[in-house]
Amino acid sequence: MPVSVGFVPEANDELIRRFYAAFAERDGGAMASLYAPDARFSDPVFPDLRGEEPGAMWRMLTGRADDLKVELVEHEADGDRGSARWVAHYTFTQTGRPVENHIQAEFRFASGLIAEHRDEFDFHRWSRQALGTSGLLLGWTPLLRAAVRRRARAGLDEFMAGRGPDPT
Repeated sequence: MPVSVGFVPEANDELIRRFYAAFAERDGGAMASLYAPDARFSDPVFPDLRGEEPGAMWRMLTGRADDLKVELVEHEADGDRGSARWVAHYTFTQTGRPVENHIQAEFRFASGLIAEHRDEFDFHRWSRQALGTSGLLLGWTPLLRAAVRRRARAGLDEFMAGRGPDPT
């Protein structure tokens, strides 16, 4: 068995730790640097980001978060895949409401970078916290999910075009 076989999982494990350490420091630029140039990201709010978009999303979100706290609860990695369970605590800026979001992340790595990243969380639970009554009543519906996605996408597009607030 070649000596280098054990190195890749350790490197990918370290990549996950570096990603969430940068997140905890609200360093979206450092997070972005850990993605491959053709990376893909998906979560319930940003369902299909590609290329520069995942890094821009993290720069935008970390720049807006005044009270963000990120906890990496557990993580693991092997030769080309990894996973993490993490919790984000923050105030949702659009409503001023506190959020505690529990997320399960899945990763695929290539050439020492994140090639694919998928975050899953309970959208209805998140919307109840972030949006209040409308999230409680409509958070389970495709209508509210689509509206949140449209607004998030528009914010990211503005940020990437330089029209949104650039915190860096």
